Amino acid sequence: MDIQLDPARDDLPLMANTSHILVKHYVLDLDVDFESQVIEGTIVLFLEDGKRFKKQNSSVEEACQSESNKACKFGMPEPCHIPVTNARTFSSEMEYNDFAICSKGEKDTSDKDGNHDNQEHASGISSSKYCCDTGNHGSEDFLLVLDCCDLSVLKVEEVDVAAVPGLEKFTRSPELTVVSEEFRNQIVHELVTLPANRWREQLDYYACCSQAPGCGELLFDTDTWSLQIRKTGAQTATDFPHAIRIWYKTKPEGRSVTWTSDQSGRPCVYTVGSPINNRALFPCQEPPVAMSTWQATVRAAASFVLMSGENSAKPTQLWEGCSSWYYYVTMPMPASTFTIAVGYWTEMKMETCSSNDLATERPFSPSEADFRHVGVCSHMEYPCRFQNASATTQEIIPHRVFAPVCLTGACQETLLRLIPPCLSAAHSILGTHPFSRLDVLIVPANFPSLGMASPHIVFLSQSILTGGSHLCGTRLCHEIAHAWFGLAIGARDWTEEWLSEGFATHLEDVFWAAAQQLDPHEAREQQELRACLRWRRLQDEMQCSPEEMQVLRPSKDKTGHTSDSGASVIKHGLNPEKIFMQVHYLKGYFLLRFLTKRLGDETYFSFLRKFVHTFHGQLILSQDFLQMLLENIPEEKRLELSVENIYQDWLESSGIPKPLQRERRAGAECRLARQVRAEVTKWIRVNRRPRKRKRREKEDVFEKLLPDQLVLLLEHLLEQKTLSPRTLQSLQRTYHLQDQDAEVRHRWCELIVKHKFTKAYKSVERFLQEDQSRPPRLLRQRTVPTELPAEALLLRAVDWTRPPVPTELISVLILHTGSVQQEQESSP
Repeated sequence: MDIQLDPARDDLPLMANTSHILVKHYVLDLDVDFESQVIEGTIVLFLEDGKRFKKQNSSVEEACQSESNKACKFGMPEPCHIPVTNARTFSSEMEYNDFAICSKGEKDTSDKDGNHDNQEHASGISSSKYCCDTGNHGSEDFLLVLDCCDLSVLKVEEVDVAAVPGLEKFTRSPELTVVSEEFRNQIVHELVTLPANRWREQLDYYACCSQAPGCGELLFDTDTWSLQIRKTGAQTATDFPHAIRIWYKTKPEGRSVTWTSDQSGRPCVYTVGSPINNRALFPCQEPPVAMSTWQATVRAAASFVLMSGENSAKPTQLWEGCSSWYYYVTMPMPASTFTIAVGYWTEMKMETCSSNDLATERPFSPSEADFRHVGVCSHMEYPCRFQNASATTQEIIPHRVFAPVCLTGACQETLLRLIPPCLSAAHSILGTHPFSRLDVLIVPANFPSLGMASPHIVFLSQSILTGGSHLCGTRLCHEIAHAWFGLAIGARDWTEEWLSEGFATHLEDVFWAAAQQLDPHEAREQQELRACLRWRRLQDEMQCSPEEMQVLRPSKDKTGHTSDSGASVIKHGLNPEKIFMQVHYLKGYFLLRFLTKRLGDETYFSFLRKFVHTFHGQLILSQDFLQMLLENIPEEKRLELSVENIYQDWLESSGIPKPLQRERRAGAECRLARQVRAEVTKWIRVNRRPRKRKRREKEDVFEKLLPDQLVLLLEHLLEQKTLSPRTLQSLQRTYHLQDQDAEVRHRWCELIVKHKFTKAYKSVERFLQEDQSRPPRLLRQRTVPTELPAEALLLRAVDWTRPPVPTELISVLILHTGSVQQEQESSP
C-alpha cells in the first residue's frame, strides 16, 4: 500500500478506511521530552462498525435495539481470560452509579510485568515478526487503516474492556455471558452510544478502559502515509476489536509539530497547522467524516500545556519539574482540529479589571429574536450549547491569554482589551458561541501565519501586537469567526476551503465594525476600503498562480465523493505554493459579499443565524449552504440566482468571477480610497520637486490616514518607478512607518528594498526577525514587472526561514537583492 508522492505537485492522500469502521473516541496518554524532541506514549481508539454507525445515525433507537439482540459471526478468536481486578490499574475507592471508576491520577504500569516491553518489541518489528503481510492476508482479514506519517509505532494491542469492573453491565444481550470478542465489542458499542447527558460518566469509563490490560497483540504494518492493523481471523469490521491501544513516539522531524524556542528563549512545541494535519502527532482517521471526541493526559517539564479542550486544565505536579494536564472534548470533530502547545508561557492578565471585560447577559432585541431557535439540533448527539439557555445568552465566554513574559506589556496594551468586545460582537451577529471557553496563545516568531483557530484555542502571531489595535482586532475577529465556520460547521470535502476561510474573511469585517461600535455609515466605508485592498490582492493572485489552483470547487460533481473504503485525496494538498495562496479567502469573501449586497444585510444575516443553528455540529458542502440560502430568501431578491449559476461563475471557474468584474467596473471608488489617491498625488508631486525650492512655494499638508489607508497608499507608491531618498525619509517621518502594524511595515520594507534606501535597512532587519510569519505579497506584475524577482528573492528567502534570520544573513540578502535590482534596471 506504500504510495510515493512528489510533494512538489501531488495531492495529499487520506488513507483511513472510514466507510468500514470509524474512530468514535481517542484517549491519549503522552510524555513530552524537550531534550530528545519526542512525544511518546499511548493512544487508545474506541471504534464503531461503519455499517452499524450509519444505521444508528438514521435511527438511533432502532439500531440500538436490533444490534443488542444480534449475534455476530467470528473467525474463532481465542477466549481471553484476564483477571477482573488489578490493584495497580483500577481504584475501588471511586464509584459512579454503582460502577467502579478509575482514578485519573493513576497510570497503567503493566509494562513493568513485561507485557509492554517496547524495546523488546521494537526489535521484533524490525525483523517483520509482527508486521502485517497485506499481500497474503488482505483478502482474508479485515484491515484497519489509519492515517500515519513520521511516527515510530512500537506496539499495537487489543484492550480488554471486559476487565474493567462494572462494565459488563453495559451488555444488554443475555446471550453474551462469556468474555469474547463479541462481548468486548458490545461493551464498546454501548459506551460510545451513551446519551449526551451521561457525558461525564462516559469520559470516566473511557479513562478506565484506556488503562485496562491488553488481551493480545495485533499485527501491523506502516508505510509512508498509513498504519495498517489486523487481527488474524477477524474478517470483517464487526469482528475486528473495537478498543485498541497503540504504543508510539513522534520523530523530531515530524511535520505535524514544531520544536522551537519562544521569544524568551525557552523551549516549546506546538502543532503548526501542517498540510499533513495531525498524522505525525498520533495515528488517526484524517477524513473529516471521521468525527470523534477525545481526552488526553500530557506530562511535561513546562509551565503550561494548552490543548483543544472544554476544560481549563490546571497542572498537577507529579514530581519536581514535571506536571500533568488533562483535557477533554465532548463535541465530535475531525481529528485534524486537535491542537496542542507545550511551553514555558505566562498567563497574561489585565492590571485592572474593567466592567466592560466581564461577561454579561442582556435581553434580546427584536433583531436577535431568531437566535433562540426552538427544536432539536440536527447533529449527532452531544452536550450542545445551542440547547443550553444560559449559553445562548453568554456574550463573552471565559478566556485566557498566554505568552512569553517578555510580551506582557504588548498583550496588556492591545490583545487583552480587545478579546471581550470581539467576542461580544461575534455573539451579536451569529448568536450562541459554539465553544464554552477560549485560550489565546502568542506563538513563537516562526509561526507560519498570522493566526490559527482550533476548538477552544487560538494561536496568534506576535506580529499582531504592534502598531495599534487594528491588525490585532481584525485578525482576532477572523479567528473567532472560525468557531462557527471551520470548526462547529466544517467542510465535508477539504478542497472546499472557502466554506471556512471565505466566511471568516467576510465575517471579520462585520465583527470588527461591531466591536468598534461604528455607526452603519462608517462601518460601510471601512468595509468598502478593505474590499478595495482585497480586490487588488485577488488580481495579483490570479496573475501569479496556476489556473488549476484558482478554483474553489476543483472536484466539481465529485466533491465529497470517496472510494468504497472511504479513502480519498486532497487536491494540491502537498503543493508548496498552496501555503502562499489566498484564493479561497478572497474569492470566497467576494462571493459572500456579493450575496449580502444582493439580499441586504438584514436578510442575509438573519438567514446566516438560521443556517448556523441548522448545521452546527455537522459537515457541509457548498450546495448545502447555497440551496438553503436560495430557499430562504424572497423570490424577488433571487433574480437570476441559482446554485448552478453560482457554481459556474464563482466556484468552478478559474480567474476572476464575471459578476465581480462587472461590479468593480461599474462601482465608484469609495471615499476612503479616493482620499488615498489624493495623498498619492501629493507624494508624487513632492518626489518631483527639485532639492532647492522657491521660498514662497507651499508645503503639502498630508491627511491622517487609517491603517488600511496607509497600506493602500504604500501599494500605490510601490507602482512608482523611482522615489528619492528624500521622499522616502519624509514618508517615514510623516506616518511614523517604523511604528505601524505589520501590514503597513511589510509594504514599507518593500519600498526600502526596491529603492535601496539604506538608512532604513534596520527596519527591514527588524521585520525579517520579528514578522517572518507574514506571507510574501508579490508585487503587481502588470505595473512593475522588472522589480518582481528582486522583491520575491528577499521575501521568499526569509519569510519562512526557521529559526529567525541572523543579522549578517539579512545584510547579505539586502545587498544581493539590491545588486539584482541594479542589474535589472540597467538591462534594456
